[in-house]
Amino acid sequence: MERDESGTHAQLKAYRKEHFEPALARHGGRLVKLTGDGALAEFGSAVDALNAAIEFQHAMTDAGKHEPEDRRIVFRIGLHVGDVLVDGDDLYGDGVNIAARLEGQAPPGGIVISVSAHDAVVNRVAASYRDLGELTLKNIERAVRAFLVGLEQLGKVDAVLPSAAKLSSKQMRAEQHIAFCRAADGVRLAYATVGSGPPIVKPANWLDHLEYDWESPVYRGLFAGLADGHTLVRYDARGNGLSDWGVERIDFEAFVSDLETVVTAAEIERVVSHLVVYLAVARPRASARSDSAVARERPCGGHRRFRV
Repeated sequence: MERDESGTHAQLKAYRKEHFEPALARHGGRLVKLTGDGALAEFGSAVDALNAAIEFQHAMTDAGKHEPEDRRIVFRIGLHVGDVLVDGDDLYGDGVNIAARLEGQAPPGGIVISVSAHDAVVNRVAASYRDLGELTLKNIERAVRAFLVGLEQLGKVDAVLPSAAKLSSKQMRAEQHIAFCRAADGVRLAYATVGSGPPIVKPANWLDHLEYDWESPVYRGLFAGLADGHTLVRYDARGNGLSDWGVERIDFEAFVSDLETVVTAAEIERVVSHLVVYLAVARPRASARSDSAVARERPCGGHRRFRV
């Protein structure tokens, strides 16, 4: 960097534009911020994150083949699945700190992931994983078990992957892709997709949480079953979970509108089945507005009327 600082900076920008940003876009990632010659990115699932990291590292290997070794630019990547603090568009907290410290443990051109990320991607991304044991990381109170990702293979597994019903609740939680959309009145709604196949939309219920509900003995088996052979779409009700809490409207019409907003945001053209839990009354009203998009409904429990 000292020998040709301006040239190295220009090359970094070029690599970011040509390789890093396209890899993020292809795998649903978001660039949170640049940190000098590094970057912080977030993904809705660990599988997407690791596939993007592998793709980027392979692209950088190809890009550096014709560069002299002393002028070659290589990157290290750290990946962790954990809770973060959100401040506007920025992220903070132990989840970010652990990923940053794991990056420092990676060899040049390598990827190191935490055990939480490993549990979510093993047998689902084509790579080898070498156990590095418990690592003591700077400013992290507890030791973190980590794995070095082997880059012998590219991308996703070509063989048949285990069905959603065979994954643990922790794997399902890490596998789901979380995104956000805006309701008609501006409330931010968090929704998640997991699995593959015809879509099943589960309308929100009160006191739900897209991540913590996977740990519930009531819901985790239900969700895994629904995601087996289907794309399960769930969302947190306004005032709950990862959706906005400080909302002015909590009423029937708002809940119906939120359901329609999520279906549109998830880009679902035709819903095979709505599964309604607790909010069964909202489903008939919503389907009456969009019968052309609903192929079949399957009520499951619910209340006819409620007040908040």
